[in-house]
Amino acid sequence: MGDIKHPALLYLKGGLFVALGLLTVTAILVLHPSLQLAALLAIAIWSFCRAYYFAFYVIQHYIDPKFRYAGLWDFARYALKKRDSQ
Repeated sequence: MGDIKHPALLYLKGGLFVALGLLTVTAILVLHPSLQLAALLAIAIWSFCRAYYFAFYVIQHYIDPKFRYAGLWDFARYALKKRDSQ
């Protein structure tokens, strides 16, 4: 099975990720309603989004433009290899 390349399917996949995230956050807040928990969830989600942006944009465009990777496992191997070589 190859990579998804059809734009409509890619948008659907992205939309499903957003829907899953919203459903999960809603379930957590229904089970444990708290403004403090809502704020902590928002901070955690924002932080993970920024880390993902760093892994796939900042590294590729500012640190090592020659390196390409397909996922977070590839990024982890890249980061560990860079650390070991320093």
